[in-house]
Amino acid sequence: VAIVPMGFCYPGRGASGDAPPRPECAPAWRVPLLARLPNIALTVAVGQYALAWHLAACRGQPLGETVRGTCTLPDAPVLALPHPSPRNNGWLKRHPWFESELLPLVRARVATVLAV
Repeated sequence: VAIVPMGFCYPGRGASGDAPPRPECAPAWRVPLLARLPNIALTVAVGQYALAWHLAACRGQPLGETVRGTCTLPDAPVLALPHPSPRNNGWLKRHPWFESELLPLVRARVATVLAV
């Protein structure tokens, strides 16, 4: 299990929270690091920057569609989740299926991967 940020370079403060990751950071360290982890069974992409990096085919798609799986399948190597921020409470209220339908599937998938 590894929790890997999109950028080890702190980007500083933005208008509402941290600024976006600096563009040179992920290419400089993320690709070499992930290359040294050859047995990744599951990636949980959390937030817009991770989703853009790991699910480039989903760019431009509404977050709800990406998270619900129109771009990923339940057994895909990448699961998409919204960022766990209080700023997303509105999104969670508009998408009640996230907690009732999707989170149980995510929990089961993680449990399956960890059991191997």
